[in-house]
Amino acid sequence: MTVTFVYDYHYQLGAVIPIMSIRINIAPYLQPFTCNTEAVEVAANTVGEGISRLVKQFPDIEKMLLDANGKLHSYVGIYVNNEDAYPESLAKPVKDGDELYILYIITGG
Repeated sequence: MTVTFVYDYHYQLGAVIPIMSIRINIAPYLQPFTCNTEAVEVAANTVGEGISRLVKQFPDIEKMLLDANGKLHSYVGIYVNNEDAYPESLAKPVKDGDELYILYIITGG
């Protein structure tokens, strides 16, 4: 398993304090866009911040997740700790230790 860690720090009163992190799990069909990375740890307060940091580290994944306006494609589902983030999606708050799952929603019949 490949896990990439991205740490951010907050400077307060001369002390360096790490910002809390979340884990973004990358589905196997999206891993070619993240250099075959299975999961990434990023600092974020919302799902959108986490996705932005993922895209910053792996720019090729952006077109697979977001449209030209920066909104999730209609077929992309985000789950936080196995619960659907809809309808908040990118605005949904996250906390230290949360796990995000990015999946494609398959429809049809």
